[in-house]
Amino acid sequence: MKTYSISKLARTCDLSRSTLLYYDRLGLLKPSGRTGSGYRYYTDADQRRLQRIGHFREAGLSLKEIRAVLSSSGRPGTRLLETRLRETAQEIVGLKNQQRLLAGMLRQVTSGKRPAIVDVELWVEMLDTAGMDEDGRRHWHAEFERRASDGHQEFLLSLGIPRDEAERIQRWSRGEMDQY
Repeated sequence: MKTYSISKLARTCDLSRSTLLYYDRLGLLKPSGRTGSGYRYYTDADQRRLQRIGHFREAGLSLKEIRAVLSSSGRPGTRLLETRLRETAQEIVGLKNQQRLLAGMLRQVTSGKRPAIVDVELWVEMLDTAGMDEDGRRHWHAEFERRASDGHQEFLLSLGIPRDEAERIQRWSRGEMDQY
């Protein structure tokens, strides 16, 4: 039987060792056993399970959802897949709205005309015009915060938002607050 150390299995699946330790704590991927020295070891079956976890992650399932899938039949239910498909469609709509807004801003900037000063009121009005509702704005902020936290803060400050309010918006974006 072929076995893998935690580091070797992590490298095989292009993950970090700490990710495997985290999956162990969550009960997603337990080692098949331990060596005489107490080191974790994994088998080919564990590697296949880890690949399935990666496949589900790529499809956008949360770790909680993946744990539920793996503890049941091992196949995601129709309801879960339909929900994730609907959420993905909403994210795509939001991203297309952002793309339209950014393209318009870029056209304005490259046209040589001095753009109007964008403040909070104008920004929210533009998002509304693009069809982005409150949920869409929250998702937009969450993505901005996740991808470029410093840039997110800089953008908020550029809208004339006071620093303490910008920091509250960032905490809200990270899900640390229900409202800002």
